[in-house]
Amino acid sequence: MKTIVGSYQAKTNLPELLRQVQLGKSFTITNRGDAIADLVPSAKLPRDKRESVEKMKAFMQADPVRGVDLKALIGAGRK
Repeated sequence: MKTIVGSYQAKTNLPELLRQVQLGKSFTITNRGDAIADLVPSAKLPRDKRESVEKMKAFMQADPVRGVDLKALIGAGRK
């Protein structure tokens, strides 16, 4: 369930509202009684750490890129 918050209250208490959103709570922000925005947790919150570690390990063990001259790329970036 979303908690209704006025725009002035949202502006005044934004850091606390963001902490609450980080914990999973949602808010509907109103302006003069009309709902204008929803403040909800991002769908891109960090995934399970184990999943991230496994993906990093798989990436590190993947075949290196072939046919690329790293020194030339670095040199080109310094010009």
